[in-house]
Amino acid sequence: MKKPVLYGMDISSVCRSVSLVAKAIDLDLEFVEVNLFAGDHKSPEFLRMNPQHTIPTLDDNGNFLWDSHAIIPYLVQTYGRNDDLYPQDDIFKRARIDQRLHFDNGILYAQLRKAVTPIFFKFGTTIPQEVIIEVNAAYEFMETFLKDGLYLVGNSLTIADLSCAASISSLFELIPAEVIRFSKLHAWFQRIRGLPYYHEANGRGNTKYIALIRELREKNAMC
Repeated sequence: MKKPVLYGMDISSVCRSVSLVAKAIDLDLEFVEVNLFAGDHKSPEFLRMNPQHTIPTLDDNGNFLWDSHAIIPYLVQTYGRNDDLYPQDDIFKRARIDQRLHFDNGILYAQLRKAVTPIFFKFGTTIPQEVIIEVNAAYEFMETFLKDGLYLVGNSLTIADLSCAASISSLFELIPAEVIRFSKLHAWFQRIRGLPYYHEANGRGNTKYIALIRELREKNAMC
């Protein structure tokens, strides 16, 4: 059977979140680099798969799916050996996992995009103050989520943790979270970083992402 193909960029946090989940369920994905800066996502071939021309995009034997928050549960339900990461029978826990996925999409990833948009597209060098305020508010929410468990939904790892961790890994580099104020959040992230597949699936790409932002900031400062 042909293995699923993931189209994306390893610097993208939402692409990295899919890679984290694939590694967690021991799924071998074929990765195809889509260079947004070169306009690869606007090619006729790519638009036939995804008319919204976004990454990540999954091709699973001719079935096309995009948005990491849709791809991740699909992969676990289709290829997971068990449902530990996204339980089928505990409907309430599953709903809470879905809520955290929406939190990542609507708050963490949304604020990450707002943080870097001025640097990527407006020759900026700083992160807007209102974004810093919103991100710290998001850290507060996550601290609350972790009040009663080691992970974002209880005491076991789920896809919610892997999805949010990809965003947090980039946000922490751009808008550091105070260790004392957000002690549970830092402890949680250290647990995620300790996963055997973390560096390959997320750490390496995040390092490239932060290096690119640093390079752009320096270049923009000279304009």
